[in-house]
Amino acid sequence: MASTPTHRAPHRRSLAAAGAVLLSAAAAAALLPTAAFAAGPASLTTHAGATTEAERGRIDAYWTADRMKLAGALIPEITPLPADDDTPDDPRPLPGNTPDTGGTWTHGGAVERSVGRLFFTFSDGYDGSCTATVVASANRSTVLTAAHCLRTVGDPAAADTWRHNFYFVPGYRNGTKPLGGFSVKSMATPAQWDADPVRARPDDLAVAGHDTAVLVANPAAGGRRIADVTGSQRIAFTRPTEGEFVHTFGYPKDRLNDPAAKYAGSRMIHCAGPARPGTKAPLLWGESCDMSHGASGGPHFAQFDTRTGVGTVVGVTTTTDELAGGQAGTLYATRLGDGARLLHAWAQTRPV
Repeated sequence: MASTPTHRAPHRRSLAAAGAVLLSAAAAAALLPTAAFAAGPASLTTHAGATTEAERGRIDAYWTADRMKLAGALIPEITPLPADDDTPDDPRPLPGNTPDTGGTWTHGGAVERSVGRLFFTFSDGYDGSCTATVVASANRSTVLTAAHCLRTVGDPAAADTWRHNFYFVPGYRNGTKPLGGFSVKSMATPAQWDADPVRARPDDLAVAGHDTAVLVANPAAGGRRIADVTGSQRIAFTRPTEGEFVHTFGYPKDRLNDPAAKYAGSRMIHCAGPARPGTKAPLLWGESCDMSHGASGGPHFAQFDTRTGVGTVVGVTTTTDELAGGQAGTLYATRLGDGARLLHAWAQTRPV
């Protein structure tokens, strides 16, 4: 992606350029041989975020309520602010192992505090968003998401490879920051993302099981680490099992660009069902779910307790059936294997 233009041409922007995209179907037939549960990446690539107090303050001020509500709009200059999602909260726990193809999560619990919306800005100056989760870690500051939310394929030193203005809002709801907002001190992706973009695309890396990333969050204004504010979710690097019941959460926002779409990113959305591998991308595992753009990076939980909102993150959303194949209306995850284990080990040892 080119550097920020002096004159924007929003009518020419693609959905991918809007940010928070799920990976496309362009490379479904080009499966790479690397397995997510084999050796994993030999190394990872790191990148610095907001490392000074001044930068942290600038990013916090940048993400106003209106800017967060419109993150991901193709033409934010003329896009109306989405209406709030005022679906009533329901304190009753959802019955366990209840299939759900998509709906606003109203049952509270730990998941409503530890999962949130991840905002960022592209090199063209437009804003986007994904989903991310605070996971258990030694430094109590580690956040998990998808690699394609942080960067594109290419030279990690190039100015237009990484997004910027990263800002995580746990429990985001209707433009508010219930638990505050957290800038990002540092981040890492698998080294496979450093590939020549002529030879490898994000799609290729997704189907090969390399679409995970970690963030190290800066402390809150008062010095508290993020997990001390939000709590954290368990994380595991295990092989998937067909039929395993999985709960998925995210912040899809297609209605910003399509008035007929169901979600505008206003509230956290939930899906649940038995997992199955993609027919075109067998390293990706998914459940029936109507989430799309903006859900990327969101957690896929095994052993999720609907009474407490606590589970074990075993994958992050990467794409839909358009790329991975299988039944229509399936949301697929990059399952956490050796590569994700390496990323988590790096993140949790970073000082904050």
